[in-house]
Order: sequence, then C-alpha cells, then structure tokens
Amino acid sequence: MQHVTVVRTSVLPPYAAHLRVYEPLAAYPEPDRARWQAYAAERGPDAAEAGQPVAAAVLEEQRAALAELVGRTPRALPERESERAFVRSLDGVLYVCPWATRLRSWQALEELRAGAPVALVDTALPPAARAAAESDRERWRAEHPDARPWILTSRWEVPVRWFLPFGDEDRCFVPAGEASAAAEPVEREEGDKAALFYLTPMAQARRRVARAYRALREAVPEGELVRGAEQVGRWLEEFHPRSLVELDYGGLVHLLGPERLLADRSAGELEDGLRALRAGDAVEAVRAYEELTGRWRSVQALRYAN
Repeated sequence: MQHVTVVRTSVLPPYAAHLRVYEPLAAYPEPDRARWQAYAAERGPDAAEAGQPVAAAVLEEQRAALAELVGRTPRALPERESERAFVRSLDGVLYVCPWATRLRSWQALEELRAGAPVALVDTALPPAARAAAESDRERWRAEHPDARPWILTSRWEVPVRWFLPFGDEDRCFVPAGEASAAAEPVEREEGDKAALFYLTPMAQARRRVARAYRALREAVPEGELVRGAEQVGRWLEEFHPRSLVELDYGGLVHLLGPERLLADRSAGELEDGLRALRAGDAVEAVRAYEELTGRWRSVQALRYAN
C-alpha cells in the first residue's frame, strides 16, 4: 500500500473528488438570493481568497451526512433538501455552491443501481425504499424541470475530462498544516491535511473546454475524451457566465500522499497533450494522454487493495 496516508479523524473523508460551480449571489432569484445572503452573513465564507480550500466545510458536510444515517431506517435520500452551501468570497463578490444533497442522492442512487450487483443494492437499500425514492424524484422533477446539481462527485479517481476546464496556473496546492488554518481548533485538528484544487472563472473554463472539444472532434471524433468534453461543456453551460469552477481532489489527497500531491500536474499535462494535438503531433498527444490516464488508473485500482 505504497503512497497511502493514514488519517486520524473521527470522520474519514471518502476517497472522492468533486467538481463544483459557485454562482455569484446575484445569479439566484428571490427568495433564494436573500436566503443565501443571510446564510453567508451569519456563517461567513468558507474560503475568503482564491488560494484557500473549503476543506473544513467539506468535513462538516460529511459529518452532517453521517449524522443523518445514525439510528435510522435505511433511506435512499434525505426527506428535505439541504439548506447549506459552500461559500467563496473573491474580490468582494460572494459565490454560492448549494449542497443540494437530496438531488445528489438521487444521482448517487442511479449510479449505485448501474454499477453494483443487484444483491448488494437490495441489501443496502431495499426495493421498497428505492421505489419510494424514484416516485419522489418523478414528482420533484415535474415541479423543478430546470434543476441541476452544482456539485459532481467521482469516487477513487479524478476523471480526465474534469481537467479540461483548467490550466496549470489554476492549481492550488495547500500543504498539510495550512489547509484549515482558519478553522476552529477541533476542526483544525481533524481537517489539518493537505489540499489540492483548481479554481478558474467560468468564462475561462468554457473557452478551454470548447477549444479542447474542437481539437478532439477533428482528431478523434469517436474518442472517449471528446464525449467527455461535450458532457462537461453542456454542464457548464447550465450556470451563470460569471461563476467560478472548482475541481477539488477532496479525500483523494489521503490516497495520494504529500509527495505525489506536490508533483501532480494533471491539468497541465492534459493541456500539453491538447497543444500537441493542435500542432499535429499525434504521437506526443497520445503519449501524454496515456501517461495521464495510466496514472489515474493506478489510483483507482487502490479501491481493491486490502
């Protein structure tokens, strides 16, 4: 189990990465705008500058999710939508990324059904509970046809397509000892680990994805990455053009360890591969892509390690 970091905490963050969109407060219609403004005024921002992670707030979200599970009959999703959010403050502007826990739980249920054996799914969530959740979703969807999650989650890996909106200059690595410097003492002790994330304006993210999509469509129109670029691009188009886009390695930092985190330049490497592809150097482009995907496959394989 080389490169695995042991974390001593009452809540071990799951080995998952997150792609988030923070929309400016002005993008929210009333009464949501007033609610989020009051929420931010009461709690303060989770990150008050571009280079600060939201690590302490992520740990708080995990605690809240676990508290919902303790001592309860198994449920497929929360009874009510969360009224919490991640809040960033940048250049005097408040940006809000709602947790949308109920909506994300529906998505997680779909992924579980698609990727796990039926017997395991039935054990974790009885068929009756899943049927009730699906009925609730249909009713909710009818009332909220334009709803979309502000947060996408990937377990045990960062999908390569998620690096498309970012460049190496967007990379923020916060070494252990600094990731939760602004947190309360107890949270600082439990969340005081390294953090690695990318943060960029929405306009820049969309430009990068569009350029990548054009280059990939011309060179490898049936490739997996071109489909991924289209998927990410469509999702980004759902949000306000002055939003912020963040890729957070989340709990994966505990798998990678400090040395690999310090050396990781995944977004920059993908950028180099796309630059080679646009220049007509297919050999270099393939080499960069295979090296990047191979590295993340080795991380994903740790899910099967004993």
